[in-house]
Amino acid sequence: MEKIVKTNAEWQKELSDLAYRVTRKHGTERPFSNDNFPKLSGVFCCVCCANELFDSETKFDSGTGWPSFFQPIRPENVIEKSDRSLFMKRTEILCSKCDAHLGHVFPDGPAPTGLRYCMNGVAMEFKKSE
Repeated sequence: MEKIVKTNAEWQKELSDLAYRVTRKHGTERPFSNDNFPKLSGVFCCVCCANELFDSETKFDSGTGWPSFFQPIRPENVIEKSDRSLFMKRTEILCSKCDAHLGHVFPDGPAPTGLRYCMNGVAMEFKKSE
């Protein structure tokens, strides 16, 4: 997969202020502020580069206030990175195509994976299945 590389100024022009802060500066949106995706069949893609990240069939209500999924569409579409910010040890999830910060993954999700990919809604766009 070919990497997309842009300057901060280029990303700032293309993204909303919140999407830029979350995806490029590793921020987090407030819980319950951006999980208004339709309950339809489709794919959640990176807001920065349209890389396909999660299928709607893997989405579940975690009660955390952030969109949650139990697995990515393909493991190679995301990157896991150790995150020791905020005095915690977590696993950050990045888009493998453009390195956008998407959220974190935790080992407290449902079957079949037992994982909870806790994503920022503003970091994704929903594309309805045809």
